[in-house]
Amino acid sequence: MLKVNICGVELKNPVIGASGTFGFGREFEPYVDLNKLGGISTKGLTYFKKDGNPGRRIHETPSGIMNSIGLQNPSISEFIKNDLDFMKQFSAEIIANVGGAQLEDYLKSIELINETDVKIIELNISCPNVKEGGMAFGIKCDTAFNVVQEVRKKTDKVLMVKLSPNAENIKEMARACVEAGADSLSLVNTFNALAIDIYKRKPIFRNVTAGLSGPAIKPIALRMVKDVHDVVDVPIVGMGGIMNWEDAIEFIMVGSTAIQVGTANFIKPDIMVDIIDGIEKFMIKENIKSLEEITGII
Repeated sequence: MLKVNICGVELKNPVIGASGTFGFGREFEPYVDLNKLGGISTKGLTYFKKDGNPGRRIHETPSGIMNSIGLQNPSISEFIKNDLDFMKQFSAEIIANVGGAQLEDYLKSIELINETDVKIIELNISCPNVKEGGMAFGIKCDTAFNVVQEVRKKTDKVLMVKLSPNAENIKEMARACVEAGADSLSLVNTFNALAIDIYKRKPIFRNVTAGLSGPAIKPIALRMVKDVHDVVDVPIVGMGGIMNWEDAIEFIMVGSTAIQVGTANFIKPDIMVDIIDGIEKFMIKENIKSLEEITGII
């Protein structure tokens, strides 16, 4: 009943732990049965180890949180050596989220992932492109097209591209990524936002701006998923402020084959199990045999 298919990869249900919020699953294992999840998107991985951003990294806002983690991670090679086998103990599908500061970083990372049996790569194009003055790869269509096209040449794995809501035009960005070879799209990443400490008279974060997530962004994320579903014909993984099973159903109805849950995990570590159970009860009550029946009906 709950099974979904992303480009030939079957997930037992549509609920995936969002990248950057669920680590590699270790931190949540004491609180949630990882075997119940459809999938886990890894913490953002880069070719070189990253210690992350200095200063404050998390700040609560009304109906959301802001983060400036800075892709802290042990590196892809260390992930493969120390964490991948742990994740493979569980039946949740592993999705490798890959980032980079320049195209060469992405390509070297993909070569390492190719040597594993991970089936899906989630390409994070919200990373700052150091060769272009720090503007994210996912802001301008031509830059995004180039990185997706080059990564596509390097791998036969399912290539899911994670879109930034800060793109100049989300519809054109989706088209560009699919044209460049993306098999699937996930969206949205965090919104660029600002918080001020009025007593220090300066921004909360050293990087000035940071990424906003949580229920405050859901209505905009929902609209963006629908916009993308209207213009491309590939599986979409929707996310952005999903806090309960009703939110998940909304994202499915606007075109998401699967969904990712992020901020909600910090509030209730086993929330994804609640969401899976809620979706199943809704389907039984509404006599829905397969999620395909309601995917994209809006």
